[in-house]
Amino acid sequence: MIEMAQKKTLAMKLLDGKKISYNAYSYPDNLRDAEEVAQALDLPFERVFKTLVISRPKPDKNILAMVPANRQLDLKKLAKSVGDKKLKMASHRDAEALTGLQVGGISALALLNRGFDVYLDQSAAGFEQIIVSAGERGQQIELAVGDLVKLTRARYVDLSQ
Repeated sequence: MIEMAQKKTLAMKLLDGKKISYNAYSYPDNLRDAEEVAQALDLPFERVFKTLVISRPKPDKNILAMVPANRQLDLKKLAKSVGDKKLKMASHRDAEALTGLQVGGISALALLNRGFDVYLDQSAAGFEQIIVSAGERGQQIELAVGDLVKLTRARYVDLSQ
């Protein structure tokens, strides 16, 4: 069941502060899989983006990669794009330790200025708006792709298959 979010997350407060418009959605917080979330919200899989944490050989600059719910991250494509030989997905435990957020609620908007390089699958460029985590399980935000890119300094990369 879709409902408009009641509680403001850090990401929502950030957008409010910058006067950036968005729609917020709530869904059952036991859902972590992006495809399940898209289904629960009755939104197209290709517009709901999951945020994945990637460990780099140089741990000072880990990566947040945003890919559509219905696609898989291609680590080789991403490594080639960022000039690294090898990257690896952070485990759930490591992702939570690195971000301070729960898996299923990891959001680039909630992690600004926290030392992450942010990459957005190039498919996002084909949409006016996409849906991303609001920084908490059970909360999603729909906002203009341009606003997301500007705030997070995300770079468009072909990073999914």
